[in-house]
Amino acid sequence: MTKPAVLILLGPPGAGKGTQARMLEEKFGLVQLSTGDLLRAAVAAGTEAGKAAKAVMEAGKLVSDEIVVNILRDRLAQPDCARGVILDGFPRTTVQAKALDALLAESGQSINAAINLEVDDAAMVTRISGRFTCCDCGEGYHDTFKAPVAVGKCDKCGSTNMKRRADDNAETVASRLVAYHEQTAPLIAYYKARDVLKSIDAMGDIDTIAADLAAIVKQATA
Repeated sequence: MTKPAVLILLGPPGAGKGTQARMLEEKFGLVQLSTGDLLRAAVAAGTEAGKAAKAVMEAGKLVSDEIVVNILRDRLAQPDCARGVILDGFPRTTVQAKALDALLAESGQSINAAINLEVDDAAMVTRISGRFTCCDCGEGYHDTFKAPVAVGKCDKCGSTNMKRRADDNAETVASRLVAYHEQTAPLIAYYKARDVLKSIDAMGDIDTIAADLAAIVKQATA
């Protein structure tokens, strides 16, 4: 692999993108890049793009695509991204997808694969309403599908500091799913037209999904 792999995970809230991305990080040495984490890190580091983002956020406005792309450009240049990255939460629109393509083209790169985690909306409401996260290491859990071995204690770091998102309720989840499909449907078509779209059934167990993802990533990064 001569250039760092660039993979995109597409999937609605609760599809398991975070959990699967962390597993791919460990297996392939890739770096998960989520938009929220990128913004917070850039602001904390005081980079030029971070300063611009901070000013916009403090004014109560949405950070522009241009600022996000500049932050992503800075992040991709860091040494730990040399083997490749998994983008989670960006792009969300075709405009952002085109901006990402332009950014990657600067260094002769392109998207290796855009992987769509396909889910059943009705089942997603149940899945999301039962999830919780370790505050210390970010490991995700679920009341039914992935409970910690010891109740209330993180398997990964041993912390007992767990949290649930306030908006993980049925009504809010349903509206978020509608918004996701409206935004992402054009992205599916965009990457399908470029012959980099891959889809997997994300309603199975975590290990099966991980195996399916790993097969795609292995082929895409060969």
